[in-house]
Amino acid sequence: MWSPCTACSTNIPFFERGLVVVNDTFHPYESLDELSAHLSTVEEDVYCVDQVTKRQTAIISASNLLEQIANRDTIELIQHGEFESHLQPIVHLDTGERFGYEALLRSRNNVSPGELFRAANRFGLHSKLDQRARAEAIKATYHAVAPHEKTFINFLPSTIYNPDYCLQHTFEIIDQYGLSPDRFIFEVVETEKVQDVAHLQHVFSTYKKRGMKVALDDVGAGFSTLDMLKRLEPDYVKIDRSYISFCDQDAEKRTFLKNVRQLTKSMDITILAEGIERAEEVDVCRELGFDLAQGYYFGKPSPYSL
Repeated sequence: MWSPCTACSTNIPFFERGLVVVNDTFHPYESLDELSAHLSTVEEDVYCVDQVTKRQTAIISASNLLEQIANRDTIELIQHGEFESHLQPIVHLDTGERFGYEALLRSRNNVSPGELFRAANRFGLHSKLDQRARAEAIKATYHAVAPHEKTFINFLPSTIYNPDYCLQHTFEIIDQYGLSPDRFIFEVVETEKVQDVAHLQHVFSTYKKRGMKVALDDVGAGFSTLDMLKRLEPDYVKIDRSYISFCDQDAEKRTFLKNVRQLTKSMDITILAEGIERAEEVDVCRELGFDLAQGYYFGKPSPYSL
């Protein structure tokens, strides 16, 4: 049975009233506004105590606690708020039939994904948010994706400290819903700057051992080298949208797309063009022999119905 690691179980509590401890001295406060006013005059490390439950916060600098309080709505959303996955269609370029979807995390109160992940990274909650995103994507697959279709699920390698341990939560949710592992393609998101290739190899290997496929996003930018593709051996690659946009009007882009198509074909890698918004871009990618496509031309991310 899976149990959460420290990163996944990180919790930032907010006590509306209690005691703030500075240099072993206890100072009572009756509201977070009162606590903030007091912290603004403090330079030392502090922690808070709930007098009823005797729970304590972590020991941090007064300035960091002030920042947490200022961002408490976003922090509480990440920890306890309601999320859902929006699904964006992915199609076969040769037939136009739907291949599957990419699952994209959205909050019920419309806080942008960028803001959520920036806050999660700032306050040490990125593992928790990434885990919640994977769980919502699996739930969406169960409720809204046909058994013969696939779901791309984003993940951040930096949130998976020990793949053999950290990913068990994801695998258990898939098992709980009774879903076949081969319905999922786990994708390194474009915002992630991979520094430790060996670690990403381990993550990919862990997914593959459980019967899932893996994908690289951002090919042409972050993952452009032949060496990277050989080392990671992805099942799918997504071509950076900057190379797709108006490729019909740019000979250099078309040359790049042709070369990467030849490379991926020689390595038996399925290639996907993302960010397609125009029929002319569809035509170029189809003529070059791309396998799959995604973008507003085929459909925007949208919520699913139960």
